[in-house]
Amino acid sequence: MSSKNRISPRHSLAFRLTLWYAGIFTLSSGVAFLLFYLLIATYMQEQIDQELLGQAKRFAALLSTEGVESAQGAALVEAQAAGVKKVFFCFLSLDGRAFSSSNMTYWKDIPLDEKAVRALLRDGRPVLETCILPGQRDKIRILYALIGPDIILQMGQALEGQARFLAAFRQIFISTMALLILGAAGLGWFMARRAVSGVEAVTRTARKISGGTLGERVPVKGRGDEIDQLALTFNQMLDRMQTLLTEIREMTDHLAHDLRSPLTRIRGHAEVTLTTAGSLREYEALAADTIEECDRLLDLINTLLLISKTETGVQTLAAVEIDLTALVREACDLFGPTAEDKGLRWHYDLPEAHRMRGDARLIQRLLANLLDNAIKYTPSGGSVSIGLAEKEGRPIITVKDTGIGITAADLPRIFERFYRGDRSRSQEGIGLGLSLARAIARAHGGDLTASSTPQQGSTFTVTLAPADNGAATPAT
Repeated sequence: MSSKNRISPRHSLAFRLTLWYAGIFTLSSGVAFLLFYLLIATYMQEQIDQELLGQAKRFAALLSTEGVESAQGAALVEAQAAGVKKVFFCFLSLDGRAFSSSNMTYWKDIPLDEKAVRALLRDGRPVLETCILPGQRDKIRILYALIGPDIILQMGQALEGQARFLAAFRQIFISTMALLILGAAGLGWFMARRAVSGVEAVTRTARKISGGTLGERVPVKGRGDEIDQLALTFNQMLDRMQTLLTEIREMTDHLAHDLRSPLTRIRGHAEVTLTTAGSLREYEALAADTIEECDRLLDLINTLLLISKTETGVQTLAAVEIDLTALVREACDLFGPTAEDKGLRWHYDLPEAHRMRGDARLIQRLLANLLDNAIKYTPSGGSVSIGLAEKEGRPIITVKDTGIGITAADLPRIFERFYRGDRSRSQEGIGLGLSLARAIARAHGGDLTASSTPQQGSTFTVTLAPADNGAATPAT
């Protein structure tokens, strides 16, 4: 493989799929972490808020039952037990002046939020806020609550433990995510390479075919996935191409043979006439023979062109409303005398009328080829029967004879161009009649099939398009 055909790894489909996989995994994991992180932080803050509110209710109960001194004493004990730098308590009058507090050495810079105090006095509901001490990184959760008619409790708790936990959680997540992203990239690369391996197999096969190895096929792994479907479709295309190339090669060989014979005869007659003839009559005979051979060549070429145009859709059908019964009857009347001269029983069973849209000239050509074959390959004393019927809206023409039949080996190939079975080689013809007949039937939305038993006869069935396709309209 040349360097021009090599794909850079970072430009490959597997690399892009890996990036997409790793990117989507990273993004989804990051979103999941953010949601989980917010959930934990919210839960921990709610726990602290519940703890602060519980302390305020306890101090309010002590104040109402045992007095302010008892509440102050309980606050001092709670602050000392928790730690001076962990919790503080401050009792304020309604005008915001502190008259009792825990050790405030560490908390001396805590400001009094006048907005929070006004909101508390206005609504009577506890107010919670988060602030940061000047020069400190850790946050503090502060509660303002009325614990008596004229006493405000300002209580704060450091969020140092929560901050450490969340920082540790972030660190663990980042480390874990780094490992997972690397693992996801490796897994994504493996999966992407496995996914595109079938495409690479198709590419390798296509390169071999471009080098002339038409017999190569893409391996099918049998998983039934899209890659297998691609491989099957590609192989079917190759089979069709190989069949077409074989047919073209065989057709070229047959065409060369069929052209060589008349050209050789023309040249031979001309050479003999030029060297031996001495009268005008002999030259006239040469001209007549040449015209006859040229007519055969023109008929061969025109038939080939008609088959090709009909099969490829280039031939435009003169689709007009015709009476199919009348066309079949005219063909039977035309070939009937020939059959009788050969001693054949000639029978046809036709309905009164069957109208359809089609090309009358091409259908006449189809019928002529089938009837001519039936007469040609049926020995004297045999019979030929022609029928026209309708099945599921489709007109069906049958031509049945009691002739020599077609062998099982020849039957699949009788519609190939130039193909002539061993039993038909003694008869005149170039092997294009059935090919043309089938092409005409398919051009009319139908098909031509054959069944045969050697020494018992053959049946050819022409099926045309149904009325609902607009190709055929039965008579009413």
